[in-house]
Amino acid sequence: MHIIIVGAGIVGAATAYELAADGHQVTVVEQRGAAAEEASFGSSGLLAPSLLMPWAAPGLGGPLGRWPWSRDATLRLVRGAGMAGRRWRWRWSQAGRRPETAARLAALEGLGRYSLARTRELIHQWDVDLETSRGTLVLLRRPEDVERLQPALKVLRDAGVGLRDVDADTARLIEPGLSTDVPLAGAVHVPDGESGNCRLFAQILRHAAQERGAQFVFGAHVRALSASPPGVHVVGEAAPRQADAVVLCAGVASAALLRPLGRHLPLEAVHGYTVSAPVREDSHAPQGSVIDPLHRITITRQGQRVRVSGGAEIGHSNGSHHAPTLQTLYLALSGWFPGGALTSSPQVQVWRGARPTLTDGAPAIGASDVSGLWINTGHGACGWAQACGSARALADLIAQRSPAIDLQPFAPQRF
Repeated sequence: MHIIIVGAGIVGAATAYELAADGHQVTVVEQRGAAAEEASFGSSGLLAPSLLMPWAAPGLGGPLGRWPWSRDATLRLVRGAGMAGRRWRWRWSQAGRRPETAARLAALEGLGRYSLARTRELIHQWDVDLETSRGTLVLLRRPEDVERLQPALKVLRDAGVGLRDVDADTARLIEPGLSTDVPLAGAVHVPDGESGNCRLFAQILRHAAQERGAQFVFGAHVRALSASPPGVHVVGEAAPRQADAVVLCAGVASAALLRPLGRHLPLEAVHGYTVSAPVREDSHAPQGSVIDPLHRITITRQGQRVRVSGGAEIGHSNGSHHAPTLQTLYLALSGWFPGGALTSSPQVQVWRGARPTLTDGAPAIGASDVSGLWINTGHGACGWAQACGSARALADLIAQRSPAIDLQPFAPQRF
């Protein structure tokens, strides 16, 4: 089949590779000038355990904050959020209280585990260096902090994921650069946790797909989707591009493209921040990944860089950065790992980007109810952690094979 993929982020690049590897004729259209230039550009880097990532699912990590417009809210409404943003935030907060929460967390854990295995398989197959680091520590400032993570920890333990409860001294043996001045009651250690360079892998996937015949068209802004025959209308092109099928991997643009077809996804751009800085002293820098659930912050090691990620905002804010959020990220990095990163270096990179997130925290993967249109979008903060598994499973569906995982919990029709 000839298949058009809309979007060349980590999910679109992975989907292109899997479909091209299956022998399909693949064309990827992307509005940016290269792959992984939006949400995938500044990913936190955390691959596993995806369920412990901040904003992985509603209800994990504690309350959202009483006043959503305040400086201290954990999920802030900023300029441009409007009533739609407020409704989405309410639906997100309610999703974590529903009876099906445990089943959804289990499905997300299964997708993350399957995706990690597929990612590792490709890394081994191609023998590439993704600036990978192993091991994840969830830092607990107070004994009661672990209660916020209990739903996710239970799902992980039930799935057989190795978790170790360690005291503060053991945590500092695992991560020798951890400050002795910051209060630390203990930690949860995940030896099989992993992080890596998302943008680098997206570029590798792109080249691997091209070697199998896929074509990437950059600078192509898709104005609309056509239902019959399947295709896309690209701004500046005289005629629509037509194919046997279209796969929508367009991130935050997905909802707007579906709306004229009468299909509605409750998708919101949840903006987050990352600060990447060069390693100053290896022994003072993180060796693996560290999660601070109290402030919903992730610190990962990526080769000779350290990346700290956090913040969640709904609204465009005219693209301006929220200074208190950035200050929190800098303080977290210097507080947990003093002397580990050169935060004053001109090589420091500060990024604010949108994570396409659905109200229940799970992606939409599968056939739409429009003939020939498939969906693989809405992965939120977990795009890097779920990309390869989502792509492989969707490719199996398109080939009328049974995927290795159950995609029913992620069906677009659930909304």
